[in-house]
Amino acid sequence: MTNALVIGAAGQLGRPAVAALAGDGWRVTAASRSGGRDPSWPEKVRTVRLDRDEDGPLDELLSDGFEVVVDLVAFDARHARQLLRHGDRIGSAVVVSSGAVYADGEGRSFDTQDEPDGFPAYPVPLPETQPTVAPGESTYGTRKVALERELVAAGRRLPSTLLRAGAVYGPHCRTPRELFFVKRNLDGRRRRVLAYGGESRFHPVSARNVAELIRLAAARPGTRILNAADPQAPTVAEIAAAIDAAMGVTAETVLVPGEPTAPPVGLTPWSTARPVVYDPSTAERELGYRPVATYREAVPETVAWLSGRLAEVPDWRRAFPTLARNYDTWFDLFDYAAEDAWLIDR
Repeated sequence: MTNALVIGAAGQLGRPAVAALAGDGWRVTAASRSGGRDPSWPEKVRTVRLDRDEDGPLDELLSDGFEVVVDLVAFDARHARQLLRHGDRIGSAVVVSSGAVYADGEGRSFDTQDEPDGFPAYPVPLPETQPTVAPGESTYGTRKVALERELVAAGRRLPSTLLRAGAVYGPHCRTPRELFFVKRNLDGRRRRVLAYGGESRFHPVSARNVAELIRLAAARPGTRILNAADPQAPTVAEIAAAIDAAMGVTAETVLVPGEPTAPPVGLTPWSTARPVVYDPSTAERELGYRPVATYREAVPETVAWLSGRLAEVPDWRRAFPTLARNYDTWFDLFDYAAEDAWLIDR
């Protein structure tokens, strides 16, 4: 049995990651700000409180030595350097990055999506060899690239697997896209409007599938960058249908070809003018990765958790404040009045 440290263990990725590693025989230390324990974890899992932005406690914890460190909350070059300071005490690392790092052939990325014709035109599917944005400190994507570059440059000093995750979903998510359809169904909304003909694809990944990648990478140390994605990239209409099925609801979908004619009507958290589909074949070849669940198989537990959370805290903004902050600058997720007016006028 060997030692593993999971940083960010109380979040949506950490909970299944700890369970997967413990199930594979690792002696796991689960570190998080709360120091909490998930009911699915075996008793042998050790829990500790940790704020990874405080160098002292992290240095003390890493000085114990671990065969693998799984870092789910690293965001920039400074976080990479925190790990590298203890390269002699860490066998390997598995670090979650993001699909937000990619740029298209015109230099467009998620950072330019609010500009005219600014949404990237990626190849389908999108391989890890696709160019990225430049490293830096200005945006989420540039910070993740800086994180990746520091760790890849370290090479043999600290073998690191970087997982470029798609649109992660699962219980305990702070920014759950699935709330868009779950809340509508709970509110009795039986008609929804989807722009782009309902064909938008923004590749999701179940937290359980990320946990499986973490389990496999921990067992096979190396320096590599891998896409983390579900086996298929469903359209937004297929996502809505999967959530309906999980909730036992029948709803009518009104499709709008092309862009929304009266934003925000027709927009969803997956709505994109061009598809974002990640290629998971490198993980399949290098790690023998086989997803543990499809979107339709995995989403019911997310739906159940979201429904339970709204039963406890009916005000969705209080229940999911991070989601509210993120979308307040884009569009109102639940502008029912605008939807009803559009449906009457169509």
